[in-house]
Amino acid sequence: MYKLILVEDEEEVRESVVEEIDWASCGFEVADTAENGSEAMELIERWTPDVVVTDIRMPFMDGLQLSEWIRGKYPMTKIIILTGYDEFEYAQKAVKMHIDEYVLKPFSTQELMQALAKIKRLIDEEIARKENVLTLQEHYRQSLPVLREVFLGSLMNRKLPRAEIEQKSLNYNVKIDGASFVVSVLSMDNPGGEEAADPNGRRAGSQSLKYSKDQELKLFAILNISEEIVNKYEAGIVFLHNGNLVLLTAAAETDQEAVSKRTASVLEEIRQSIEKYVKLSVTIGVGTVTADIANVSYSYKSAVMALDYRLILGNNRIIMIDDVEKRAVEKLQFDELKEHALIRCIKVGTLQEMKELVDELFQGIEAAPVSFKDYQIYLLEMLTAILKAAKDANPDLDPVLGASFNPFAEIHKLTNPQEAKDWIAGLCGRLMSSIVSERQSSYKSLVDKAKAYALAHYHESDISINKVCSHLHISAGYFSGIFKKETRMTFVGYLLHIRMEAAKVMLRTTDLKTFEIAEKVGYSEPNYFSYSFRKYVGVSPKEYKNSSREA
Repeated sequence: MYKLILVEDEEEVRESVVEEIDWASCGFEVADTAENGSEAMELIERWTPDVVVTDIRMPFMDGLQLSEWIRGKYPMTKIIILTGYDEFEYAQKAVKMHIDEYVLKPFSTQELMQALAKIKRLIDEEIARKENVLTLQEHYRQSLPVLREVFLGSLMNRKLPRAEIEQKSLNYNVKIDGASFVVSVLSMDNPGGEEAADPNGRRAGSQSLKYSKDQELKLFAILNISEEIVNKYEAGIVFLHNGNLVLLTAAAETDQEAVSKRTASVLEEIRQSIEKYVKLSVTIGVGTVTADIANVSYSYKSAVMALDYRLILGNNRIIMIDDVEKRAVEKLQFDELKEHALIRCIKVGTLQEMKELVDELFQGIEAAPVSFKDYQIYLLEMLTAILKAAKDANPDLDPVLGASFNPFAEIHKLTNPQEAKDWIAGLCGRLMSSIVSERQSSYKSLVDKAKAYALAHYHESDISINKVCSHLHISAGYFSGIFKKETRMTFVGYLLHIRMEAAKVMLRTTDLKTFEIAEKVGYSEPNYFSYSFRKYVGVSPKEYKNSSREA
């Protein structure tokens, strides 16, 4: 059943339409009805209907103004316009707004039901297109190689949550099960640096790819050779990333030295085959072996670092990072994932979440074989993330950190991991409290300014949320959420409240006419003021004035 709202200013027409049509048989339910466009806007925001049936000519806000608002805010909502013979000019404007269906007044029940049937078919077709499983499956199948490459690339660029890796590897048919993982990067030596012809004067590409300027063709040839050898030994997955060839090896062994030797053997065969068959030389960087698939980005980065050593060791060889550098253990890698989690928690987390996160950041460090220098760097990286969060939130840092805060001196004083953990947790806790306090103060100041603006300008008929937000230099979406959170009412509701209360005072204490009071509280239409007043107070302005005088 699709939800529908009927907007019609004539009560008899509105009631007869609701009663005479078998809505359920048409596939609709009438969620609500409205007398005019202004009232309809509130109901549409409450119900978010699938269809709005609206008359064109109505007081306060006509059907075209309402339709324009619907098109801007709820573009998927279908609109049926009820129009008369003498409203051709309105109908022309409706065409430009892409109204979905028209019913000419006076209309019969059957004519409106026919229009509803057309709209229902239109909505059904849209849903069917979106839910066409076969189409989606075919599109997904065609996109799979691209999605696979993107996933593998993201696996190299940053640390991904293990659950995400497992889900995507399953979705994209990427087999990376194992107890140990290592990444190797194959880079062409001097790509594009050869002349177009060899020393013997033969044309480029006549005997080999060595003298070709087509780098993609060279990469494709290297990829073919590498895939053939890797598949032969079931040594992992080969793919292109950042202009190089990457081999992600997943091994069943837990012995890191054995994994390194086996990987090096496969890579040496690849290097020699490339040199023999396509007359190209490659240098291969091999990263650290890791026991966690979530940490392969560290292995990739260390493999890229290994390639830098070809400046010292020369090209056309395999360079293993463990041979040229002693790498820090994985537990002391403060990666983007950890940094993002820490900054997010400081800004919007709870104290309990922060305690759990700090425990996780320090978990197992006591037993890790690291130098004091590496440990200090790890703490400084955490401190940098904390200061980034502080900079974004922009609180007064002196009360949080202390006027004479010196992080290097503070870190040097720490004698054990527990002291370091308590120090970091204390900094985060104080900063979180400061941010929350600052945020609450900011919210209150914002709402107070909005209230003051409303009190000063409620008599203006064109006052709106957008006008207030322009005055406060903030977005309407942000303002609406803050205002409702702080006052438990919408800004429109608050504006109505102060207008009606001001009107009540004037009705009790002055001899002003209703239309004069309407103008003084921001209503250009006296009739709409009377309508709003009755809805807010329960009686008309005249009845309220008489009863207050009698009292």
